[in-house]
Amino acid sequence: MISTTDIRNKIIDQVMAIKDVEFLRALSEMIDRSHVQEKTVQLTEEQKIMLAMSEEDIEAGRTIDQPILNERELEWLKRK
Repeated sequence: MISTTDIRNKIIDQVMAIKDVEFLRALSEMIDRSHVQEKTVQLTEEQKIMLAMSEEDIEAGRTIDQPILNERELEWLKRK
């Protein structure tokens, strides 16, 4: 398995061989943008209520496994 260090070193070698200034600028911008911290999303009151209801469902055991949900969905679709 290739390590992170191996991948970084390979990328560094490849970048060192690039002569196209515009390509290097574009690559630099992509890297800069990838390091931008994620913005905090402001939830609406309705979204907060729905999340609280979901938490209550989980705590109360009102959940369903994905395979069972898939089966029920297929059955429902067949009836439509």
